[in-house]
Amino acid sequence: MVCTVTLNPSLDYIVSMDGCFEMGKTNRTGAERIFPGGKGINVSMVLHNLGIESRALGFTAGFTGVQIEKEVRDKGLYADFIRLDKGLSRINVKLKDYDGTEINGRGPDIDASSLEKLCKKLEQLGAGDVLVLAGSIPKCLPDSVYGDMLKGLAGRGVLSVVDAAGDLLKNVLCYRPFLVKPNIHELGALFGVALKTREEAVPYAEKLREEGARNVLVSMASQGAVLADADGAVHMLAPPKGNLVNAVGAGDSMVAGFLAGWMEKKDYDYAFRMGLCAGSASAFSENLATREEVERLMKCFS
Repeated sequence: MVCTVTLNPSLDYIVSMDGCFEMGKTNRTGAERIFPGGKGINVSMVLHNLGIESRALGFTAGFTGVQIEKEVRDKGLYADFIRLDKGLSRINVKLKDYDGTEINGRGPDIDASSLEKLCKKLEQLGAGDVLVLAGSIPKCLPDSVYGDMLKGLAGRGVLSVVDAAGDLLKNVLCYRPFLVKPNIHELGALFGVALKTREEAVPYAEKLREEGARNVLVSMASQGAVLADADGAVHMLAPPKGNLVNAVGAGDSMVAGFLAGWMEKKDYDYAFRMGLCAGSASAFSENLATREEVERLMKCFS
């Protein structure tokens, strides 16, 4: 069983402007789309596209939460969200024409009893299952929340994946996660350095591995990616060639592609290449990566 957790899911409202955006004036959209958003949900969607089913867990609230669950189910995913009694699931507004400019909502507060319900669901996981903890958390939760979840699963043989930044990531390392996936900026911020190249990222990826992560996958946008794997090897690749269309979800797609590749062949090099191609396929499309798109890009490395 694969479970993804999105503690603060959203409705992503992606708009293209009809002309230039002007401050202080009424602006009209030229095109608009709505998607269920959140890193864990994105991972579930790409896994689904790659033929691997998962349970999408997390919290929803209000009428926006109802719509998030509907959108998730309409895409063929198994939605297993906990409904909160108060608040509204957030709406994130993304201005597609303005270099990733976005306004992200706050989201509802998560009470202790609801968090306990989620932890009870995670107790169902055992040897060979996969848990993906992805994305930022609501301000009401402590930075130890991901680590606390992994602590509750210690010794059960669950493969854990964490895609987070800062203390959220630091606090899971002692639980030996199977995979962590910082981007290049998040990796640099952890160590107080500015990183630009794959070669510069390598020693810091290895430091995270030394601190407890079994595999460290670093996404680097146009620079490609770096993997410091559990066997001590380092993999570096530039991305396949293509035109950037939409970077939203590319990192999440990389996580899904890596997992799918690992589950298919138990080979780190293959999983790394599949992760890079899944991330690139999403970046080259208006939508998240499909199996056909990933397989086509994989041929670039054969």
